[in-house]
Amino acid sequence: MAARGFPYTDLKDFLAALERAGELRRVSVPVDPTLEISEVVTRTVRAGGPALLFERPTRGEMPVAINLFGTEKRMAMALGVDSLDEIGARIGALIKPELPVGWSGIREGLGKVMQLKSVPPRKVKTAPCQEVVYSGDDVDLNRLPGLQVWPGDGGIFHNYGLTHTKHPETGKRNLGLYRLQQHSRNTLGMHWQIHKDSTAHHAVAERLGERLPVAVAIGCDPVVSYAASAPLPSDIDEYLFAGFLRGERVEMVDCLTVPLQVPAHAQIVLEGYLEPGERLPEGPFGDHTGFYTPVEPFPVLHIETMTMQRNPVYHSIVTSKPPQEDHGLGKATERIFQPLLKLLIPDIVDYDLPAAGVFHNCAIVSIRKRYPKHAQKVMNAIWGAHLMSLTKLIVIVDADCDVHDYNEVAFRAFGNVDYARDLLLTEGPVDHLDHASYQQFWGGKVGVDATRKLPTEGYTRGWPEEMTMSPEVTSLVDKRWKEYGI
Repeated sequence: MAARGFPYTDLKDFLAALERAGELRRVSVPVDPTLEISEVVTRTVRAGGPALLFERPTRGEMPVAINLFGTEKRMAMALGVDSLDEIGARIGALIKPELPVGWSGIREGLGKVMQLKSVPPRKVKTAPCQEVVYSGDDVDLNRLPGLQVWPGDGGIFHNYGLTHTKHPETGKRNLGLYRLQQHSRNTLGMHWQIHKDSTAHHAVAERLGERLPVAVAIGCDPVVSYAASAPLPSDIDEYLFAGFLRGERVEMVDCLTVPLQVPAHAQIVLEGYLEPGERLPEGPFGDHTGFYTPVEPFPVLHIETMTMQRNPVYHSIVTSKPPQEDHGLGKATERIFQPLLKLLIPDIVDYDLPAAGVFHNCAIVSIRKRYPKHAQKVMNAIWGAHLMSLTKLIVIVDADCDVHDYNEVAFRAFGNVDYARDLLLTEGPVDHLDHASYQQFWGGKVGVDATRKLPTEGYTRGWPEEMTMSPEVTSLVDKRWKEYGI
């Protein structure tokens, strides 16, 4: 069932819904965006607390909204459902069994979902995000209460800027979520990682010797904000996906100074360009890995125009060692994309991406094992599946193991494995931010086969039967439990 008032018109509409549901607290006292907000948010997240609206940040000219997605309940509210599994079920119900298996099947399946819902973005001529316009010397990023989250950070960062680019040759749009370091009143460092589509757009522009136009939207409606983080195939438009999730088309407006479109109901929009060949040091930055990422050269966004709503609200996020707010975003991706991963790899029964593994270091996968080395086949398939290729540890369990029960998974992984025979070691790409790999961008990976072993796999001892109580006794004790006085 959709949340009351869903789909939300904009960020303020979502904040109002959170407040009605008792999921938002206003902080009316002055709070410093340098470190203090971060510490307050981190404590709130780890206590399972509410979304926060800092009404009087001591830097910048507008309130700060944060921890909007920090629980599965709020993430479900953001997407207008009671449970995140509902969206995956909607997608699964629309994917036809005759679709081809493989990555092309995911593209075709997801594309078919979008076509069935017919929810492409809709262009409008005027938009709330352009009610106030600053250009030239009036552009000043210090109007925004950007955060310094950790003491060792290289300065102020804008952590929830939705970055829009377009392929210089094909015109294909991309929407991505990247951190943005504030270098000056009108320049930002663009930390887009090597595996991201915007990086490819920039590489083409540089090869052509052209500037790359960029538009950054801050404070969008929650569905668009989630869609920017979703690991979509490059030929699936994020705004088509957002329209599917919303159940209605996203309104877009032409930027004033660059040939791009942005969400009409964004709170703030930054318009500018990247000069070919230009780089500046970016970082350090305390990231979701729990460690500082080092200083590296990244492109520089020159902002020519800043537009915003009247009385805008600034949206950001705190990154740190888990648990942190991105748990909600990662869990939504896990549940929404489950049927598409199963389309690519039909052997999969279910999977879980633990937050402690920051959603790409570890995947727990259950299968119905049918033949020798079936688990190893699934491991290799996962390492060939789009951004699942970045997974460093894969644990394969039998279908009767609940992949979301980490105690049960650990019981299988610790007890069902002969580590001389049941590990698969390989090498491949890893996340740009991975600090453990001896070479940047690639490193070692391991698959753990924690399934029951078969005689055809060389296990000849006869796998033992796991102990379970008889259903009759379980039922008897259920009925008599109060009598025991325990």
